[in-house]
Amino acid sequence: MTILAQRPASPPPAPGRLIDQFEKGLDAPICLTWELTYACNLACVHCLSSSGRRDPDELSTDECKALIDEFERMQIFYVNIGGGEPTVRPDFWELLDYAVDHHVGVKFSTNGFRITPERAAKLAATDYVDVQISLDGATAEVNDHVRGAGTYDAAMRAMANLQAAGMKDFKMSVVCTRHNIGQLDDFKAIADRYGAQLRLTRLRPSGRGADVWEELHPLPEQQRELYDWLIANGDQVLTGDSFFHLSAYGEALPGLNLCGAGRVVCLVDPVGDVYACPFAIHDRFKAGNVRDTPGAVTDFDTVWKHSELFTELRSPQTGGACTKCSAYDSCRGGCMAAKFFTGLPLDGPDPECVKGNAGEVVVERPQSSGDHSHTGTVRNAPVPLTLTRRPPDKACDENPLAGLRAGS
Repeated sequence: MTILAQRPASPPPAPGRLIDQFEKGLDAPICLTWELTYACNLACVHCLSSSGRRDPDELSTDECKALIDEFERMQIFYVNIGGGEPTVRPDFWELLDYAVDHHVGVKFSTNGFRITPERAAKLAATDYVDVQISLDGATAEVNDHVRGAGTYDAAMRAMANLQAAGMKDFKMSVVCTRHNIGQLDDFKAIADRYGAQLRLTRLRPSGRGADVWEELHPLPEQQRELYDWLIANGDQVLTGDSFFHLSAYGEALPGLNLCGAGRVVCLVDPVGDVYACPFAIHDRFKAGNVRDTPGAVTDFDTVWKHSELFTELRSPQTGGACTKCSAYDSCRGGCMAAKFFTGLPLDGPDPECVKGNAGEVVVERPQSSGDHSHTGTVRNAPVPLTLTRRPPDKACDENPLAGLRAGS
């Protein structure tokens, strides 16, 4: 890939400083996240895209294939397909085969309900495909509180099916929360048992995740516990760019210690909107739509290379108040999406700044662009977690039986 020439008068970055090249942007994303559908058979409480119902305007099969053709021309390294639950889209397996046939690597995230022994065998026999099973608790109690009843068992079945089919190094993806930080060793043991690779990601306060942020985001002492665990185990665990804010503790973590939004990563949503970050589905971070160019079936290439937003993100950033911090070169100011959806300034500290420099989160926070949540009951609804302390009825009421009625 070549570097996008945003400022022709400026000399190119010196060889060896790969992070400088990434900050300037590449002519194609290293990893593109593609949400195929907002439809989902679950209602996870922390869903970034508030998924549940299909959008009637989602890209057609032909438009999806045209987009894959573009990815092939641009030589995008691989596409991370998600949703919603991508396997509920009727043409999912057709699109998967089309991508592989056109030399576009696919990693797709799934809750595992549809990874039958037959599907597992097909995946194990298909080159250039990786599977990521979502699991947010090392026990059913912790997992099903977030993801829904029966989801722990479904994930275990899916991983057993993939293992039996001979698939190697598929991923087990965990969103780190207040309730599962203490289970990191258990997660690693589960992944090892099934021959999977553990992937840890950060909880972001976007989509429905904003509603549970105060309940679920790790406490400061848990952030340190996570950092220490990653220092000890990081060479065996994938994190992407999830935890670069933790590098302010000292030693940099493995992975990309940089916000790659609009530089090396982006998101295409089910209706073709292109966002700078998979965790920031909001008009503030929308760069365009792949349907915008007249006469073209899709035109992702133009959005990626020439959108005003991406040009802005690839320009030198001030860093704001964070540049005065001794840890700035390590954490780079933290996560853009985490700051935005907690109402903090984008040039200020991360809401989970380990130096304690974050300001108070804003009560009236920005909302994600669309809510596709189920409007009725869901079969696999999240299950209350008994570990969570029930708040008192009134601020002055410390009675542990407050709110309970006789016979209830």
